[in-house]
Amino acid sequence: MIKPGANASDFTKGAALVLGASGALGAACAEKIGADGNNLALTYRSNQLAITELKRRIEEKVFKGFISSHKLDVSSTIECLDLVRDVVSAHGRINTLIYAIGTNIAQPLVAEITPQQWSEVVNQDLQGFMNIVQPVIQHMRDNGGGSLIHISSAGLSKTPSRDALSVAPKAAIDALMRTIAVEEGANKIRANSVGVGVIEAGIFKRLEAKGVFDENWKAAVKAVLPLSTFGSAEDIAEAANFLASERAKYITGQCLFVDGGYSA
Repeated sequence: MIKPGANASDFTKGAALVLGASGALGAACAEKIGADGNNLALTYRSNQLAITELKRRIEEKVFKGFISSHKLDVSSTIECLDLVRDVVSAHGRINTLIYAIGTNIAQPLVAEITPQQWSEVVNQDLQGFMNIVQPVIQHMRDNGGGSLIHISSAGLSKTPSRDALSVAPKAAIDALMRTIAVEEGANKIRANSVGVGVIEAGIFKRLEAKGVFDENWKAAVKAVLPLSTFGSAEDIAEAANFLASERAKYITGQCLFVDGGYSA
């Protein structure tokens, strides 16, 4: 049962289903949306330890809602159908879907992408989105609507080099999100994206540790950013939480770029 939170009225009854909650951006979204009064259903593919730690952090906050966790491979249509049934059984309904799944990609040129690399991002990220969003839409149609949030990329607005494995599936998902917004608005289902810029978390930290993003690269990127700094996972979570909440009840079919002005 939801306990009263400072902003509990920002969400209808049920829970936010956060896919990819074991990653940095998904975890930040879960923490923020939980703190603002929503129950949570958190998914992970293999890193159960990260989910256990995330639940502990959230439960230590002043607001303590009901949190469930679920192992999921979104490339499996059966697992996605089972997940929706399990979350509905645990929480009553799904009021929000946050799709924060992303493959741990390399950064090759398009001409150097291997068939295996391409198949992995398409099957895991793009097909995975379709596998989960279809049963969630059907559930939301039958239960008064809801909000769909895709954690996307600022690369959709201003094209970076060597980012095709990340941007290409996200571009397809964003196109689907705009179509969903048009098709499902009458069912009170909203669909929006958050365009993520350079964020000091997740894959950025992994590539930085490998030396892909060295000090020269970081200085050059900051020099062309209007805000001259990189963002944080919490910046993304704030945007996703707003778009998911009733505060954004008249916003759909949009991509909110959180990128320090990169896409300006």
